[in-house]
Amino acid sequence: MSVLEEMRIRSLGVIDDAVVELSPGFTAVTGETGAGKTMVVTSLGLLLGGRADPALVRVGAKAAVVEGRITVSPGDAAALRAEEAGGEIEDGALIVSRTVSAEGRSRAHLGGRSVPVGVLAELADDLVAVHGQTDQQGLLKPARQRQSLDRYAGSGVERPHTAYAAAYRRLRAVVTELDELTTRARERAQEADLLRFGLEEVAAVEPLPGEDTELAAEAERLGHAEALASAAALAHTALAGNPEDPEGVDATTVVAAAGQSLDAVRAHDPALAALADRIGEISILLSDVAGELAGYADQLDADPLRLAAVEERRAALTALTRKYGEDITAVLAWAEDGASRLTELEGDDDRIGELTAERDALRGELSALGQQLTDARTEAADRFAAAVTEELASLAMPHARVSFAIRQTEAPDEESGIDIGGRSVLYGPSGADEVELLLAPHPGAQPRPIAKGASGGELSRVMLAVEVVFAGSDPVPTYLFDEVDAGVGGKAAVEVGRRLAKLARSAQVVVVTHLPQVAAFADRQLLVEKTVDGSVTRSGVTVLEGEDRVRELSRMLAGQEDSETARAHAEELLATARTDG
Repeated sequence: MSVLEEMRIRSLGVIDDAVVELSPGFTAVTGETGAGKTMVVTSLGLLLGGRADPALVRVGAKAAVVEGRITVSPGDAAALRAEEAGGEIEDGALIVSRTVSAEGRSRAHLGGRSVPVGVLAELADDLVAVHGQTDQQGLLKPARQRQSLDRYAGSGVERPHTAYAAAYRRLRAVVTELDELTTRARERAQEADLLRFGLEEVAAVEPLPGEDTELAAEAERLGHAEALASAAALAHTALAGNPEDPEGVDATTVVAAAGQSLDAVRAHDPALAALADRIGEISILLSDVAGELAGYADQLDADPLRLAAVEERRAALTALTRKYGEDITAVLAWAEDGASRLTELEGDDDRIGELTAERDALRGELSALGQQLTDARTEAADRFAAAVTEELASLAMPHARVSFAIRQTEAPDEESGIDIGGRSVLYGPSGADEVELLLAPHPGAQPRPIAKGASGGELSRVMLAVEVVFAGSDPVPTYLFDEVDAGVGGKAAVEVGRRLAKLARSAQVVVVTHLPQVAAFADRQLLVEKTVDGSVTRSGVTVLEGEDRVRELSRMLAGQEDSETARAHAEELLATARTDG
């Protein structure tokens, strides 16, 4: 179990530099009004991710610093979270620190590693339950009371709640998709019509990949057919001669003559022979080109009807590229994507039907799981209320009765609700139940919400009773109570001390108190004292033992440390506490 062993506080409020040593069991923090007892609560709040208020920084100091040493065991939630954040645990101790500058900047460290303040806040959920006036206000909210009841109920609520939460999330996703499909039906229909028109245009033309490039080349050729034919004929004549002009000179004849003149003497010089070979290659090449020119001229199509057909086809393709892509390849890609999208849009009606069926099935599932949650909470509420009522009897509230009101709100229509107990009721991520803790402080009184039915002192005792009951089912390692004894005195104060001591058997308990009846039950009592200049220094937080503890309890009882009557009463309180322990 994690235990907060020690806190060092520097430049925080009235505290200059002090060390608070805490007991694994029950530690009471006492001192005169204004001595700085509440700074212990404030320090722990900062250490566990609370809001950083620069006004807390001691006047003249640059920053306030709070450091804490927490003993952890391998596998503890605090140890695992620290390791995830990169912090180190040395000899089973986790060092946590928080710095608040006078300018308002805040820094946090966990196990020697700088971390976001939110990481410290996450630790708080597993380490400490804080009860002060502000924290009690949070517990008065119905949502927090439902969470408390669920925590007490354990697996009885946890199992159906886990299944319910998963079904609820899926239902939200289904409803969101349904709303999108139905509210955008007109836009989707328009999109489908445009796609159909475009796909029909493309299908009517039946373009082929690369066809636009090929037709452009053919149109260029057909448009200059006469010039191409004339140039090819002249080139052919220059290379191969004109049969109608036997006296004409052509390149093939000239090159052939050059080759023959070299062939006669090539045997006498290898260099000349090589030149003769090259001339032979030129002669062959000229013959090949001349033959291809003759074939080109014969095949050249100067048909104006073909040119008209090509231009007409190009116009049809250009109409497509103006709308659907920069070239025919892009147009065909658009058509493929458009066909896929159209299939999706045309399937919306089927999708709406599927989602509607799934929505109805999920609402039915939520109704069944919601009923299980209601039943489990109702059963746990009876046990929880009975246990808290029994604790209140030990806290000088013998006639008080605690109960839970578990209600549901009628849904305005069936579409917005789920069926619980034969009624259509509103529901949320945690079910359909509204949970409220009620208190009847005396016989004949109507149960009322604890915020209205309990005085300040009664409320503190109710919250203490709640935590004592919780400690048996889901203990928190450390409990911090500030002003839990507000409005309490006499026998009730003794019982508060006794119940805190009971709670300390299974957890660490730290109490800031002004009541000697409570402090007497502590395993360790810390005294907070100011020095002459109004500050709390390192020597200003001391562990009281023996005679010193009797003197402090006497002061708390009578305001006088040396009163014999107060001393006798203080010793009696300590004896009573030891006997009960």
